[in-house]
Formats: sequence, structure tokens, C-alpha cells
Amino acid sequence: MSEERPASERHVPVLRDRCVNLLAPALEAAAAATGRAVVVDATLGMGGHSEAMLERFPNLHLIGLDRDTQALRLAGERLAPWNDRIDLVHAVYDEIADVVTDLGFDSIDGVLFDLGVSSLQLDERGRGFAYSYDAPLDMRMDTSRGATAADVVNTYDEAELASVIRRWGEEKFARRIAAAIVAARDEEPFSTTGRLVEVIRTAVPAAAARTGGHPAKRTFQALRIEVNEELDVLERAIPAALSVLGVGGRAVVMSYHSLEDKIVKSVFAAESSSSAPKGFPVELEEHKPRFRRLTKGTETPTAEEIAENPRAASARLRAVERIRTSRDGARS
Repeated sequence: MSEERPASERHVPVLRDRCVNLLAPALEAAAAATGRAVVVDATLGMGGHSEAMLERFPNLHLIGLDRDTQALRLAGERLAPWNDRIDLVHAVYDEIADVVTDLGFDSIDGVLFDLGVSSLQLDERGRGFAYSYDAPLDMRMDTSRGATAADVVNTYDEAELASVIRRWGEEKFARRIAAAIVAARDEEPFSTTGRLVEVIRTAVPAAAARTGGHPAKRTFQALRIEVNEELDVLERAIPAALSVLGVGGRAVVMSYHSLEDKIVKSVFAAESSSSAPKGFPVELEEHKPRFRRLTKGTETPTAEEIAENPRAASARLRAVERIRTSRDGARS
């Protein structure tokens, strides 16, 4: 396990200033109107984005969610100066609406998602997320429950494995990799990332490995998504988050691969478009969009940000603002 350094020394928040600036108008307006703003950091991690928000907005109450108990502990230490203004909750982010209600809030003024695997999870060797060093083949974001990556590679049949690797990893050599995994596990079940990497390496053509990045990258992504049900959870989480945003509230989402971004883009597009039937002569009130997009397409990190934090290179940011309630006056 890596040295237990403070979270502030281990984590550079991706697009921190841009995220905070996008949320700022909603948080400042709510604080001016009611004396308090409420924001949810749905992917708390090591608390870098939350720290920046708490420092900037003195009337902010922050709800931080994470399924990773180690992240919650480290973030709690980092955010201790603001203990009277925070609620940190062990939860998956599709539970956001229930958490907000359980804490006694009718609505929130902002929500931030920083999707994918966290710096903590990549850096902790014992977690098994990284293909760059040998470790137990785990990949669970919540280590207190659920099947591990070892369970997946040792129990899924070849067709299931190929489907997972192709669908979640967008890996064109999925069938070859799945066949190699099944053949290798017949000799000995997998227990470490190092052995899995070597098997994948033998299955991927040398020419592809030379030009397509690390040969295990896409398979590891696929296994991580499968183990943590990331995309299924995300499909529920984005609508749930929008449902608890009050009018004027803002949602900011950073994704790191096309599968995540596709889900976010789809929900944001639907919510920021008119629902009037095509050719309908008049747009009725109930057909008007409930949200407006704050970003044109996706925003990406600057060269300077990538130089400071190479893991930010693939980040894609989208944001929306709620502009009206639904037809019956409810938020959603």
C-alpha cells in the first residue's frame, strides 16, 4: 500500500477552477436569497473540488458522497476545518435523491460529478485498478462488498468476457483476449493484475500494441466498469441529480471516456430540448425545456492543466442549469 499522505498532497483536482466557476452563480444566488447554498459533490474522492468550494463560499453547505470508505476518511481529514458545514455519506451516486431527502433538504443548488476511477484508487497498489504494477485483482470502488475483477475473469464464460471487454472497453481484440484469459485460467485461476496483463499482452497483436497504447488499458477499463456497474449507475444518477436541483441550480459533470460522455450528453440534450411534438404549431408551457446548456459541446483541459495533472488529459466537461419546474410544479 502507498504511504498514507494527506489527501491534499496526493490529489490535483481536474478542472477545479472551471468547475467552481460554473457552479458559482447558482451558489451565490442561493446564498443571497436564503442565507445558505447547498451543493452535492457526488464523487467526493479526496475532496479537492469540495475544499475549493468550501473555501470560496462561506455560506455553503456541502454534501459529499463516495462509495469508497478510504476516500471518505481521507476527504474527512482534509475537510475537517469545515465540519459544521459538511455531511459526508457512504453512498453510490445514484442514491443522491435519497441522501438529499434523508438529510432534510428539499432541493439543492449545485451538483458536481467527477466520473471514473479516482487518483486514490489508481495510486493504491492493493486496489488492483492499475495495469502498471502487480497487485491483487480487485478493482472494487467499495471494498466492503461485491464481486472482484478476479471473480469476473475466473467465472464468466468466454462469450460473456468478450462481450464485457468489447462493450465497456471498446476493445477490437476482445474475442482474442477473452479466449486467452479462459485458456490461462484453466491452468491456474487469476489472482493478480500482473498475470492478467501478461496474458492480454500475448493476445494483442504486436503491431497494435505499438500504436494503440498499453495493450491492457481497454480491458482494465472494461473490468472496472463491470465490477462497479459504473454505466448502469450513471444512467440512474444523472436524472436523479437533476431531479433534486432547484430552479437556478447547476449540474457540472466531468467524464473520461466516450461511454460516460454519451450518457451525460443524452440526458442533458433531452432535458434542454423542447418536448413539443414535431410540427406542433405552438410550444405549450409543459413542452418548454427545463434546463439550458452552459457549455457548447464539451470543454477540455488546457495544456497547462494537463502538464500539471496528466490524468486530466481525457476529461470532458458538460454543464446545465435548471430554468423551470415541471408542468405540475415539481422539480423533475
